[in-house]
Amino acid sequence: MTDTTPEPILTRSQGPSTNGRPVRKDEIELHDRGLYIESWLPERRSRRKPLLLVHGELGGSWVWERYLGYFAGRGWEGHALNLRNHHWSQTADPTELSFETYTEDVVAAMDRLGPNVVAVGHGLGGLLVLKAAERMPLSGLVLISPEPPRDLRAPARQHELREIPEVYGRSLVGWETLPERLQRDDRDLTIEDVLRVQHLMGQKPHESGAARRQMLAGVPVDPGPIQGVPRLVIGGGLDRTVGLADSERVAEWIGAQFEPFGAHSHYGLVLGEQSYQQVAEAIRGFLEVHRL
Repeated sequence: MTDTTPEPILTRSQGPSTNGRPVRKDEIELHDRGLYIESWLPERRSRRKPLLLVHGELGGSWVWERYLGYFAGRGWEGHALNLRNHHWSQTADPTELSFETYTEDVVAAMDRLGPNVVAVGHGLGGLLVLKAAERMPLSGLVLISPEPPRDLRAPARQHELREIPEVYGRSLVGWETLPERLQRDDRDLTIEDVLRVQHLMGQKPHESGAARRQMLAGVPVDPGPIQGVPRLVIGGGLDRTVGLADSERVAEWIGAQFEPFGAHSHYGLVLGEQSYQQVAEAIRGFLEVHRL
């Protein structure tokens, strides 16, 4: 997929990263798909590979804000995709969206950033990255608590698939409850972290039920195209969305390095105020070892 008229990167603002080094906050808009990519760039260009960050269910570029600051302050471009109908991307009818349309969004972002990109996916975003990698070349792959592909899933129960509504919100994924209860379950998150996730997930249902049904029924993935690519899978011991054992099975299946974080939850791995940095440092080490 090649766009002969690449979209411009538009400068938005400047600000400090998490380690005090200045970064530029830019944006990429893919108008043909209604996609908005939030970009945090180091003040000075470097030879490091650009990072494409892909969120999961009910997410957005907000999931990656701390990673964006961390990596931009250390020389990496970070580009956080908003899937269609998520956060700053164009509003769309969620009943017309599916796993395939989300995959096309990821493919379009990969095409825009080029073959040197390192793709980083969280939850459903990890599975989307795996599927998109069948079609687009990558320089590296990092999966954080990725939803497993079909080969690693038990057969879906049909009645459970039928119970998934056409459009759903945070209640379906267990986030429509008291913040104090969520913090007890996800002990690496602060109350402020929990409130932020709840707020940014939104109060109204807007996620595609078809995409979730496809994910749970099992998405076939060919791991062949990524076998020559450096690969890392990260799992969390407190993750109630994708268990640590499931993340480890994905790592074994694709032949990836596996890094477990026993005291981390699903969102603590990526945005916990007190927990994200350990994971970011592990990813940084992986990138440096492989000269990415």
